[in-house]
Amino acid sequence: MKKFLSVVCTLAIAMGLSIGEIKVFGASERVHFTFATQEVGTGAYQYASAITSVFLSGLPEGSNIDLTTESPGGVGAPIVLENGQCDIIMSNAGPAKWAEETGILGREPTTSTAAIAGGLGRDFLNVLFTKEFVDKTGIESLEELIEKKHPVRIAIKKVGTLGNLAGEKLLESFGVTFDDITSWGGSVDFLDTDAIKIYLQDGRADMTIDHVAAGQASTAELCMTKEMFFPQLSDETLSKMVEVGFDYITIEPNTWNRQTETIKSVGSQQVILVNKNMDEEIAYALAKSLCEGKEQLASQLAALSHFDPKTAGTITQTGVKLHPGAERYFREQGYLE
Repeated sequence: MKKFLSVVCTLAIAMGLSIGEIKVFGASERVHFTFATQEVGTGAYQYASAITSVFLSGLPEGSNIDLTTESPGGVGAPIVLENGQCDIIMSNAGPAKWAEETGILGREPTTSTAAIAGGLGRDFLNVLFTKEFVDKTGIESLEELIEKKHPVRIAIKKVGTLGNLAGEKLLESFGVTFDDITSWGGSVDFLDTDAIKIYLQDGRADMTIDHVAAGQASTAELCMTKEMFFPQLSDETLSKMVEVGFDYITIEPNTWNRQTETIKSVGSQQVILVNKNMDEEIAYALAKSLCEGKEQLASQLAALSHFDPKTAGTITQTGVKLHPGAERYFREQGYLE
């Protein structure tokens, strides 16, 4: 790891110090950061724990990163960082992009976020119909459903989740809103994960839209206990989703029970965000330790085996611009043009 510059950098509150104090980092002084994540036991906490151990290998001896449970998840994460509640946080590329461009969750656009690296994980947009809905209506695609303005009953995650926002963005690609669905005589229920499963199992909903990883427990259980149909989004629809901040991905056969074909989809992967004011040498060290610790990450958490340093600095994977220190690392490695 390159030596830290001897020039002292003052990290003010804008950087995200949750206790509101100003800290100064010198050439080889240890640093202390807070990494906001979700509660212990969640996938997000496992990600943060694995990444923290790799980060520490690139920081001065005696440095410390405390995991705090301040993060609401991918959608609200940029706001937590913007509000100065942490130094490091994980979001998803799409929400990071939308938070900066237009604002999310009714907030003003963020102005202080920068990325260390993205492409962590392998989540995807997951659209499911019940088989009984398909048998009853003959509708086998979302495009056909929208064209016919069919009064479909949708069960989707609550506002503030990436599952909900992904569904909103998907409908927007057709020029449709949740309100339009209800105006056609359909319904949209905003529920937690278990309730969505129950609604579909009990026949109270016809379809769901979510953003998940393979093996997500509720979806796996749903597909084991209820015969589901796996509609394929058109290439045009997928292209529109990529334009707004997702990236192409495939859902491999047998990801879900009775899903025998590959499904083309899109996803918005995890990105590590910091404040733009973070010391450049520290940001460089974080990017370097993360990329060079790829094998260590994979050994700690299988989901992180998909992390690819060659693409981790691209705007598709980060949603927002790289921190200058991280960008310098990626350029030195030839990963950026």
